[in-house]
This record gives sequence, C-alpha cells and structure tokens, in this order.
Amino acid sequence: MRSYRMNLNTTVTNLLVNLIGVWFFRNYARVNLVYRNAEDMNNHSVCLHVLADSIRSAGLILASWFLSLGVQNAEVLCFGLVSVAVFMLVMPLFRASGGILLQMAPPNVPTSALSKCWRQITAREDVSEVSQARFWELVPGHVVGSLSIQVKKGIDDRPILQLVHGLYHDLGIQDLTVQADNV
Repeated sequence: MRSYRMNLNTTVTNLLVNLIGVWFFRNYARVNLVYRNAEDMNNHSVCLHVLADSIRSAGLILASWFLSLGVQNAEVLCFGLVSVAVFMLVMPLFRASGGILLQMAPPNVPTSALSKCWRQITAREDVSEVSQARFWELVPGHVVGSLSIQVKKGIDDRPILQLVHGLYHDLGIQDLTVQADNV
C-alpha cells in the first residue's frame, strides 16, 4: 500500500511539473502550427513531448482511481486511450517533419508558379532546355532548389542566370543552384 501511494504521489507531482512546462510552451500548444523556422518546429515538439507526458500521467492517475473502484483491466483501458490521444496529438508533427526528411515539394510554393517560371525560362531564345528541376523545404520556412539549363553555344549565361535566380527568388526560394551547360 505504501509503494502504491508513493507511486501515485510521484505521478501527481509529475503531472503538475508537466503542466507548468505546458504553460511555458503554451504559444506552441496548437495542434496545427505553421512552422516559420526550425525553432518553431523544435519548440512545438518540446511542447508536444511535455503534453504527451502530462496525458500519460493523467492516464495513470485515472487508472489508479478505476482500480480503487474495483474496475478490472483499468490500466489497459486507460493506456489504450492515452496511446490514441498521444498518437493523434503528434501526427501533424510527424507529417511535417516527414515531409522535410523526404524532401517533398514545398507546401507554400504553388506548383503552378514553379511551372510558370519554367515556361518563362524555356521561352527565351538563348535557352534550349531546362531539366532536372527540384525544389524542397530544407528546414521549415527555407525553400531550396536546383535545376539545369542548356544555353546555346556562344551565349553569355550571366544574364540568364540572373533572370533564373530572380524569378525563383520572387517565389520565396532562398537558395537556388543552377547548372548552366553550353550546347
């Protein structure tokens, strides 16, 4: 009985400490948060970690109360609910970080705008081909890209490169690597 009370006291204390942590990170407590930079994602993940630990502590307290009432398998029921709640809570973070790790197309740059830039570059008389265009979000809020252009032989490629960098910079692509080949 003594270890049961100590365990319950420890759980309640853990819950209170975690709730203080949630209060400190309350600006990042929204489930769907727009990440403007890498620190936003990091702070949101810290908040979700503390919140998930709080949910776990609350589930343990609830299971202890159910057990004191004589409910069998209360731990299984409570921790099943805790698992579902935590999974639903962290799923948007998994989706966002997975998109970065898989180098998916940036969500804040429309593909139609990328296609329009592509068409503007290929419409130039001194450009014969544009290929291997890839754009992705390196960290939240920082879009990078690379593409290869083939310039007709004897043409100075500096004005073309300035145009390409200007077009994509207007879309919010901060870092762009352009390979220019003469054909």
